[in-house]
Amino acid sequence: MTYRITTVCLGNICRSPMAEAVIRARVNDAGLADRVVVNSAGTDGWHIGEDADPRALATLRDAGYDLDHRGRQFVAAWHDPDHPNYGDLVLAMDSRNFATLIEMADEPAHHRVHMMRSFDPALAGIPDGDPRLDVPDPWYGGMQDFVDVLAMLERASAGLVAQLPGLMSRR
Repeated sequence: MTYRITTVCLGNICRSPMAEAVIRARVNDAGLADRVVVNSAGTDGWHIGEDADPRALATLRDAGYDLDHRGRQFVAAWHDPDHPNYGDLVLAMDSRNFATLIEMADEPAHHRVHMMRSFDPALAGIPDGDPRLDVPDPWYGGMQDFVDVLAMLERASAGLVAQLPGLMSRR
């Protein structure tokens, strides 16, 4: 059975597609590609159908990651296990996205929603929803902001993949 991970930011053109690319690469490296599917979405619909931000794509490319992307919007129906876009694990990029995802979900779905950086071993013990786990939005910044975000996503992705066998067994 396939384990599905969805990364979520606001517009689905910077952070969540970058997280998608990094997690997918780490999953492939761990030999789990046949069992784990990774995708991304935004809580807003501004960029539906659009490619990722050119700065995000350049940052990923420079670090050796591939991404084929079209923006999508996460909607409440995605919390339904019968929906084709259902995710076993939904990873919010910041506390605002986390709150929006929780608001969309009924109580039983809350256990599937976490913040991306909650998987960074250096941040263990910080509860989901805490702004200290935010991946800052690089959209308003420069290239260094995208590089910094990539480093955060790489650390969290390594921690996530280390925990994946346990997460997959609890599904």
